[in-house]
Amino acid sequence: MHGDGPGDERRRVLVARLDDAGDVLLAGPAVRAVRTRAGELVFLAGPNGRAAAELLPGVDRVIEWRAPWIDHTPRPLGKAQVADLVAKLADVDEAVILTSFHQSALPLALLLRLAGVARISAISNDYPGSLLDVRHVVDESVDVPEAERMLAVARAAGFELPAGDDGKLAVRRPLPDIDRKLGQLFGAGADAGKGAYVVVHPGTSAPARTWPAERHRQTVRELVEDGHRVVVTGTERDLTAYVAGDLAADLGGATTFAELAALIERAGVLVAGNTGPAHLAAAVGTPVVSLFAPVVPAARWAPYGVPVVLLGDQEAPCRASRARTCPVPGHPCLSHVTSEQVVKAVRELTQ
Repeated sequence: MHGDGPGDERRRVLVARLDDAGDVLLAGPAVRAVRTRAGELVFLAGPNGRAAAELLPGVDRVIEWRAPWIDHTPRPLGKAQVADLVAKLADVDEAVILTSFHQSALPLALLLRLAGVARISAISNDYPGSLLDVRHVVDESVDVPEAERMLAVARAAGFELPAGDDGKLAVRRPLPDIDRKLGQLFGAGADAGKGAYVVVHPGTSAPARTWPAERHRQTVRELVEDGHRVVVTGTERDLTAYVAGDLAADLGGATTFAELAALIERAGVLVAGNTGPAHLAAAVGTPVVSLFAPVVPAARWAPYGVPVVLLGDQEAPCRASRARTCPVPGHPCLSHVTSEQVVKAVRELTQ
């Protein structure tokens, strides 16, 4: 495929986002922009982001690699791991590295150079030398939604969204058929169309972002009393069982990531913290009650492009700390949120 300028022969293009599922979903608009001029689009994901990468429209192939400068539980890096990645990237012609404001693109850029990748684009406020061909510099003091920040990198590299693309999050279709699963939950013949239930997802990837389990359990009770059917999801089965109690359907550990997308798509609202399923809701067009701890800015990471009610003290002392464990006794940013506030927010989003 030939373009009009240097570096425009874009046969096989790599897009990299090496952290969690939500971050990968937010890369979706950038991926679709790159795909307009790529013969094949390869996505480089970490182990926590692979399932999300496989759901992105425009991705042809996913490579999984654990980056020790990004992973939450990093392993030592040795020659064997480097050689493995370099071998996997040997057929890549160009790369677009996507990072958050607190991550560096340069370690991966170096490995891509070792693999022979000819053109590399990324954000870098640090001097990149010969590691980058397109160095996109941004003002990190300005909070820009993460999806837009990543799309800006793709645009700097010469890629643009196709005509008619609204730039929102999206998932690959068709999603799995979950009618049978819903029939088991609600009974054969029960209405399980859009808005038939509320999904409550109590888990997060970091304790600092987690609303107390007993508050989730009380919220489920009050949602049921308010006339809602409730489905509880997550990977921590003890947690989902506790939150669901005997009032809600417990699907803890029972869905793939794609099935979770289909389940959330049918929901009227998702109740969740700042975690991957909140961005999955945005990708399938479902409103979100976001229990958002301000350890990272909501302006960057709140659910993108869907109706959202944001709960949590965004001016709490933990603000912008990026803490994974709450640094403030009593977890005040979220512990002051009540179940009544959540039920009221669900009511607002479903009426």
